[in-house]
Amino acid sequence: MTYKPTGKPRGKPTGQKSAGQKPAGQKPDGRKPFGRKPFGQKAVVQAPADQFEDRPVSDKPRFTKPDFSKPENSRPRFSKPGFASEFRKGPKPVPKPDRDHPKPEHTPNPGNDLIFGIHAVSAALANPKRRNLYLMATENALARLAEDVGEITVKTHLTHPRHLDHLLIGQDAVHQGVILEAAPLTQPRLDQVPRDGVIVLLDQVTDPHNVGAILRSCAAFGVTALVTTARHAATANGTLLKSASGAFELVPMVTVTNLSRALEELRSYGFFILGLDSDAREPIEAAAGRRPVALVLGAEGKGLRQLTRDTCDVVAKLGMPGAIKSLNVSVAAAITLYALNRT
Repeated sequence: MTYKPTGKPRGKPTGQKSAGQKPAGQKPDGRKPFGRKPFGQKAVVQAPADQFEDRPVSDKPRFTKPDFSKPENSRPRFSKPGFASEFRKGPKPVPKPDRDHPKPEHTPNPGNDLIFGIHAVSAALANPKRRNLYLMATENALARLAEDVGEITVKTHLTHPRHLDHLLIGQDAVHQGVILEAAPLTQPRLDQVPRDGVIVLLDQVTDPHNVGAILRSCAAFGVTALVTTARHAATANGTLLKSASGAFELVPMVTVTNLSRALEELRSYGFFILGLDSDAREPIEAAAGRRPVALVLGAEGKGLRQLTRDTCDVVAKLGMPGAIKSLNVSVAAAITLYALNRT
């Protein structure tokens, strides 16, 4: 069977053009398009001769850079009239000095003690072993110091509380309107401490608030001395002295390099070494009637180090019937000293 195509053939015969068809590469208005030509042909741009004849001829460039320079004596666009210009005419206004409470001209020596707080400063002024250098206080604080101490012989400067705040930047300080600069106290060595009564030793207790509270308890129960280590211990700064509330002037604070060696030295002097730990088996009554006693307290959380525990003669605990079996180290020190004072 022979197939015969029906209908009109597809496409157009070669060489024939339809009505209204423009030559290839030419736009309907007669211009040739811009852009690239097929490979091997050159792009030619042609335009009607009369296309640009009606435009005026000018020597100036068609595009000029806009002028953004501000005219002289111009006001800012987005500001109130006369408000910003008042501050731009001259330098910034300088605050007036406080004539009633001028800023202290004295700069404290970093090597000296900065003591703040009414009780701490009163105890330092009353301590004959202290060499007090300079006192900065408000009028109200100076009146309170005069009631506690009496005549104040140290050089005094009346100032404003904000000036005292500036001297204690970076410290957790409540100065109560008074700061005293004094030379550091000369502390004894361990072999110079009296070899009777009770001595408290701290095993890496670093919080100055806790150490200050322990010093206060030591002064209340007649402790001979407080012993700390040179490293990993709280320094005798203003926060510690204020937390001690004057006890730093009453209880000697001895610094040793190695706590275990210090315990061995105290044992050679006849001291009974008593460690305090919440996980111990012996009660605190195990040290009843023992004198002299060296009480060792550990840091919160870690407690006594293993070497320190091994050096102690007895490790005891406080009897607590409640659900919580541990206390703050300063609270535990006060309770233990009370229990030892009763035996």
